[in-house]
Amino acid sequence: MDYSTNDSKSTSKKKVVAVVGGGLVGNLNACYFAKRGFQVEVFESREDIRQAKIVKGRSINLVLSHRGRQALKHVGMEDMIISKGIPMHSRMIHALNGTQSPIPYGKKGQYILSIDRANLNKELLSAAETYPNINLNFAHKLLDWSTETGAMTFVRAEGAKEEIQADLIVGCDGAFSAIRKQFLRQSRFNYSQTYIPHGYLEITMPPINGEFAMKPDYLHIWPRNTFMMIALPNLDKTFNCTLFMPFEEFEKVTTGDKVIEFFQKYFHDAIPLIGAEALKRDFFRLPAQAMVSVKCSSYHFGDKCVLMGDAAHAMVPFYGQGMNAGFEDCLVLNEIMDQLNEDFSAVLPEYTKVRVPDGQAIVDLAMYNYVEMRERVNSKWFLFRKYVDNFLHIIMPRTIIPLYTMVTFTRTRYHKVVNHWHWQDKVINQGLLFCAAVSVAGGSYLLVRYPPSMPNIPIEQLWSRLQALKSPF
Repeated sequence: MDYSTNDSKSTSKKKVVAVVGGGLVGNLNACYFAKRGFQVEVFESREDIRQAKIVKGRSINLVLSHRGRQALKHVGMEDMIISKGIPMHSRMIHALNGTQSPIPYGKKGQYILSIDRANLNKELLSAAETYPNINLNFAHKLLDWSTETGAMTFVRAEGAKEEIQADLIVGCDGAFSAIRKQFLRQSRFNYSQTYIPHGYLEITMPPINGEFAMKPDYLHIWPRNTFMMIALPNLDKTFNCTLFMPFEEFEKVTTGDKVIEFFQKYFHDAIPLIGAEALKRDFFRLPAQAMVSVKCSSYHFGDKCVLMGDAAHAMVPFYGQGMNAGFEDCLVLNEIMDQLNEDFSAVLPEYTKVRVPDGQAIVDLAMYNYVEMRERVNSKWFLFRKYVDNFLHIIMPRTIIPLYTMVTFTRTRYHKVVNHWHWQDKVINQGLLFCAAVSVAGGSYLLVRYPPSMPNIPIEQLWSRLQALKSPF
């Protein structure tokens, strides 16, 4: 295939960049490279989703936060995408007894956005099409590529093979990346893939009398220790409910009656909002889907190829950072190209050096947050620590920063977030222990200095009472 390129003052900008994967990260990446003047060819194995009657793939709602917004802002898309999202300022916790209690995500005015995956992908495809130096190639499945020359072999929908030559290959083709397979053949490439024992299943909560069935400015969570359900609002006034649960528990629910029995026991307040018949239909529409985490290193090969998004760091969806981390990949690579003058032989190693520790850190944080969402939010100690962290953040905003705030509302590097979180967690816990010790000591002094007018209490019994004061939760 003969690619024409735009005239440019820099010879490097005449290079051809092949973006493999026409999903969210691939299309945003294409816009970044096109904006720099490269000739960009996007290859997607599926058909154009804007013309497809049925869009295949995951449909879990996405959460857009600061990192993703900053990446979209660079190509002028932030405001438009925000207008198509629904702000969520807090988690709304649904207790087993039906009571609801909010837990704010951050300070007043801070929020995350519920975004429809398919609509966002369509917007990014349309944005990519506006660049004259981007070509979108659908129904092109990658068979193989050369680490020496950058040559790629694709097969089209009708079965014909096509040879492509590119100066740089950008692998944005997801957790099961075809681009990454070539990396696995190389020495000193580290790779790990982990399936968690939980799957997910999606259920739609329809509008009631044309309005949202629940308050729309919350991410609703039904935490049940070993499993949970969440619900995110959509622009059409529906909620996308997702049940996350061990596969062995899904296998126990085999009939419509058992579905209702299960929901009556654990999510009884959701049944009238979803509808019993719709609930039974949605539950068996598709089998529970698996979730995988991927870590690898390095993210580049020579000056010919780089991995980004899920191809580099696939994660479970519980921190809402999969898309945001992938979008930030585009921004980080662009920043490094600014620094190193688009010299791929220098840019790609630097990108690996900078991004690998962050990619691996957010994969681990996503796994941690599942435990928090399904279990820890039920704990009085967790809620107490949230209040303590937020209070200390108000009086020491640069020293004490809640973990969620660092991840979601800043661009602090993910691995630095983890390091700071461990440090401040240790400091705060030691401070609380010190305060408890001072309280106990003060109480002991007052009892000795001003003994109450009551019969003498044996020292063993007094000590037992004081010990109980150390652990109010």
